[in-house]
Amino acid sequence: MCRPPAAEIGVVLMIRFIAWAKGFALGIGGLGLFCIAFLDASVVSLPEVNDILIVFMVTKHPSLLVYYAAMATAGSVAGSLVVYFVGKRGGEALLRKRFQGGQVERTLDTFRRYGVAAVIVPSMLPPPVPFKLFVLGAGVAGMTPTTFACSVGVGRGLRYVREGLLAYYYGEAAFEYLRTHGNEFAIWMGVLSAMALAVYYWRRQRQPAAEV
Repeated sequence: MCRPPAAEIGVVLMIRFIAWAKGFALGIGGLGLFCIAFLDASVVSLPEVNDILIVFMVTKHPSLLVYYAAMATAGSVAGSLVVYFVGKRGGEALLRKRFQGGQVERTLDTFRRYGVAAVIVPSMLPPPVPFKLFVLGAGVAGMTPTTFACSVGVGRGLRYVREGLLAYYYGEAAFEYLRTHGNEFAIWMGVLSAMALAVYYWRRQRQPAAEV
């Protein structure tokens, strides 16, 4: 009897784990969102599971929109801090070991040029954006833990509140919208945020010159 390849087994196990994660979160509410967001940001990757959970849970309990978004955001911040401190301790060598050299150089250059924007914008975007790369990069680049946590909180908070509002106003139709246009919408939000932050940094850099 032929055994299925290891990659196929891994996919099946991941699908089962994601199904368990959804059931776990739905069973205990906001605390479940916190736990799943923590796992996604730190130990394993659960692409868009929290996004789907927030939409589903807000459709069932619209009055808890802010609570659900806050719990998912808090879990993501806590999980990201675990990876951040790994990057801070392991340094650039760890970053280069885990990711390709070109990706590392571009990420570090982004931190040198844009600071907190290098965390806020990726935290708003959906997969396949390698968010953990930017998290490790923040630790390597020397961003303070407080600044990093606030940046993740802003980016993830905007993402989850936005999705909660879709569920609040459109109910179950928000599932179909996320399925067909979710990535496109998230990317446009990220682009707009990047533009706003670019204008902010541009104005801040011009202020000293204007004062002289």
